[in-house]
Amino acid sequence: MNQNTSLLARIANGSLVLQIICGIILGVILASISPTAAGYVSFLGSLFVEALKAIAPVLVFVLVASSIANQKKNAHTNMRPIIGLYLVGTLAASLTAVLFSFAFPTTLLLATGIEGSNPPQGIGEVLSTLMYKLVDNPVNALMTSNYIGILAWGVGLGIALHHASDTTKKALSDVSDGVSSIVRFVIRLAPIGIFGLVATTFAETGFEALAGYAQLLSVLVGAMLFIALVVNPLIVYIKIKRNPYPLVLKCLRESGVTAFFTRSSAANIPVNMALCDKLKLHKDTYSVSIPLGATINMGGAAITITVLTLAAVHTLGISIDFGTALLLSVIAAVSACGASGVAGGSLLLIPLACSLFGISNDVAMQVVAVGFIIGVIQDSAETALNSSTDVVFTAAACEAAENAQKTA
Repeated sequence: MNQNTSLLARIANGSLVLQIICGIILGVILASISPTAAGYVSFLGSLFVEALKAIAPVLVFVLVASSIANQKKNAHTNMRPIIGLYLVGTLAASLTAVLFSFAFPTTLLLATGIEGSNPPQGIGEVLSTLMYKLVDNPVNALMTSNYIGILAWGVGLGIALHHASDTTKKALSDVSDGVSSIVRFVIRLAPIGIFGLVATTFAETGFEALAGYAQLLSVLVGAMLFIALVVNPLIVYIKIKRNPYPLVLKCLRESGVTAFFTRSSAANIPVNMALCDKLKLHKDTYSVSIPLGATINMGGAAITITVLTLAAVHTLGISIDFGTALLLSVIAAVSACGASGVAGGSLLLIPLACSLFGISNDVAMQVVAVGFIIGVIQDSAETALNSSTDVVFTAAACEAAENAQKTA
């Protein structure tokens, strides 16, 4: 009994990253040896993702309300610089995608249309949807993982309880700690969940279907890697005036890997919260910035929208100047902020961007279908970039604020 307890303790206290790597390797091995057996473990991945999605809305609501209710007078949350970094990062990603698309022009073998999709018809509709999400019913917001609505109600409740009794604030804080404990338990199950996700992905896809889209994937993934390893570190360096790579690589390793396989920024919120706590960031800051980032910090989505739209432009032989492409980058950045925090959320915004060049909705939806075909790589890389960048920019803003206080 003691030996079993000791083994479980070693597993619980072991390196989560190493355990996740083992899960990835075992998943690949199982899919290679027996695709049928890999199908049987698919439920492990589904259970893990659903557990993250289930706990994330409650975690965000409780943490935001508790942080604001217990916030000390004159406390600084650094939200303004974080939002600024989110917007700059998303626009930089879109501009990078334009440069990559012009340097490596790509054409598409258009697929068949995609059924049952209802893309937005313009920027106005995207912004209108965001505003309606803001005033959503709180119960519905929690049930549908509407993080804009959850943030709004969490902030409102926190402000309302800011002058409540110490007992009420302590109770809210205890609930927050309890939910955080559940999150830590779910995250410890990541190696098992990712084992199931990897085994299923390799068994079902095998990646043969992606061979015809190798150049398109190269442009997409190349642009995302350039943002993750060059542009983001440069932005962080300007902010904190030190080597940014230890922070960037840590976030890619501990947030990006999980996000790559869950393919959902929303599902990765608990993972990012735990990483922020590990980095000893201010709870009042990251409890708001992380769920907000899952909604508006969409550099990967901006890249996807821009690259696929310009691929459609090149395929149809439409003449385009660099100025129009820059306008596309701005539209893609704004549209990306309205992308859903779930798998494939950015793809339905492609018709909106295609309309800038007079591309019909029928053709645009065929481009969306191509996006779903390559989604096993595209969406995974996009989510890894989006989610890890949330922590990178939050940590950079917090460190910059601390440095400013020390020199003041």
